[in-house]
Amino acid sequence: MNHRHLIAILRGITPGETIAVCEALIAAGITMIEVPLNSPDAFTSIASASDSFGDRADIGAGTVLSKKQVWAVADAGGTFIVSPDTNRSVIEETVRIQLHSYPGVFTPTDAFRAIKAGATGLKFFPAEVLGPKGIKAMKAVLPPEIPLYAVGGANPDNFAEYLAAGCSGFGLGTYIYKPGMSAEQVSERAVAAVAAYDAGKSV
Repeated sequence: MNHRHLIAILRGITPGETIAVCEALIAAGITMIEVPLNSPDAFTSIASASDSFGDRADIGAGTVLSKKQVWAVADAGGTFIVSPDTNRSVIEETVRIQLHSYPGVFTPTDAFRAIKAGATGLKFFPAEVLGPKGIKAMKAVLPPEIPLYAVGGANPDNFAEYLAAGCSGFGLGTYIYKPGMSAEQVSERAVAAVAAYDAGKSV
């Protein structure tokens, strides 16, 4: 399955909202969807989304802190793990059971620790602190095949800057979804994000 490198982060979503919001995201062209585990009844949302959209989207979990949580995500049908840190055991277990791993990094030391553990891609967080210049400087010493995602402060207004700095894509949190937002509001923002991403990638 080919995806844009756009991950919708649905922090705080409830199981009752999940299907409508995922449908809106997929229709707009965002097919990597993360449910952070500190959301209400997150595993129910992951299982529901995976059952409904597993043939059209990758459903994963964020804020994953332990191997036990990795296993639970896999049992719920999740296909990728986003962790806030470079916990080696989480990364290695994720890869061992053939899920994709996107750990959070902030420094070159973090980045190389994650790569050595088998990370699929790196989540630069908070990107707004590092900025495109900081990420570009680190990109120069990282393996070119490792995709980099800017998370935290990334939005359609600055996609082009981060892409020019060497990022492959973005994790979109409060820009794309905040508790209480309707599926229609999510759709509007998703459409704008996809348009900006596609425009930036075509440059």
